[in-house]
Amino acid sequence: MLKFIFFIVFMTPLCFFINYWYILSFLFLGSFIYLVFGYLNFFVCNIDYYFCSDVLSYGFILLSFWICCLMFLSSGSVYNHYNFFLFLFSLVLLLLFFLVLTFSTSSLFMFYLFFESSLIPTFFLILGWGYQPERMQAGIYLLFYTLFASLPLLISIFNFYFTLNTLNIYMCFFLLNLDFGFYVYISMVLAFLVKMPMFIFHLWLPKAHVEAPVAGSMILAGVLLKLGGYGLLRVFSLIFKLGSTFNIMIVGVSLLGGLLVSLICLRQVDLKSLIAYSSVAHMGIVLGGLCTMTYWGLSGSYSLMIAHGLCSSGMFCLANISYERVGSRSLLINKGLMNLMPSMGLWWFLLCSANMAAPPTLNLLGEISLLNGIISWSWISLFVVCLLSFFSAAYTLYLYSFSQHGKIFSCVYSLNSGYLREYLLLFLHWIPLNLFIVKFNLLFDWL
Repeated sequence: MLKFIFFIVFMTPLCFFINYWYILSFLFLGSFIYLVFGYLNFFVCNIDYYFCSDVLSYGFILLSFWICCLMFLSSGSVYNHYNFFLFLFSLVLLLLFFLVLTFSTSSLFMFYLFFESSLIPTFFLILGWGYQPERMQAGIYLLFYTLFASLPLLISIFNFYFTLNTLNIYMCFFLLNLDFGFYVYISMVLAFLVKMPMFIFHLWLPKAHVEAPVAGSMILAGVLLKLGGYGLLRVFSLIFKLGSTFNIMIVGVSLLGGLLVSLICLRQVDLKSLIAYSSVAHMGIVLGGLCTMTYWGLSGSYSLMIAHGLCSSGMFCLANISYERVGSRSLLINKGLMNLMPSMGLWWFLLCSANMAAPPTLNLLGEISLLNGIISWSWISLFVVCLLSFFSAAYTLYLYSFSQHGKIFSCVYSLNSGYLREYLLLFLHWIPLNLFIVKFNLLFDWL
């Protein structure tokens, strides 16, 4: 694990001396090396007090590498216009460094430290390369929501240390036979509920997505939302008794919230805002399955988090491609794009069908597992889950039909169909989304 961390540290100063394409090639090489050699370490290995690697962290680290590579590929306009692209690339590498450390640490305090450190590069991405003047407000939303909710987590981590005399996640798992109260439970999970985000705590996410550049939206949807799910998967192994008692509240709020957010999606006219709200709806069903703490629920939430990271990131890329041509993200202006960009219409169709969990995508595998987990946990949730799946398909079809069909807006008179870089970017989102279902035992054998 440390060799990959040193690889990222070595790459950061090279941003200022080496060509953009060289950095991109090195990062793709690093992700392929980790794909091959990380797979060999299928079970928990390299455990010490600070770092370890298991199947759960393997999937998220691989996703972080892949999304950061695609962030470089999507930032071609920043590179072409010399918009401080060296600083952007160094921020992306710094963010990748923090994410790899977060997913590979075995100490609760180190996890908290790197979990919060990932906010700093994200804040500067939104502030430096955002679109509207409201980007400062969006960055403050992001910081204050996460920091306010994570202070109780830090206090609970210290409480664990004074009780068990260790902060190692695996040691705590073996030593923990204590029954803490409700306050410890809520302080341990609140930071991760805000990060996912759960309905009620979700207001920072659409704001951050709308103001962020395409690279910021990709890393937010692709990896940073998954920090909350990863944290809950680790924490529920420590507070299993409390989770089995109090998780019913979170399941209810997340499923009903996902349904309400799906209805909100049907009223959106901003492309990025619609995709951001759809992320909240998907994370609602992920959170519901995760809090059931059943085999199907946990496996389905893990696979849907990986699938959503790729699918949502690709849809933000498509929204940015349309924005660079038309100069607006409004669905009232982005109409009839199939007439102007027919080959890009294919990628809209492929990624929208993945977003509504059509076969053979990984989203389908995750949603079927989550349906099994949630309905077997409580049959009453059947009605909410069915409505959530239906409206998920409804707003995805709304997004596709409104953007691709209809009469062309009169101001849009000349567009090019797309660059080779953009087709490669969308291809690299879509291919792992459909190939990982062949190797689904990676997503189900980690429990």
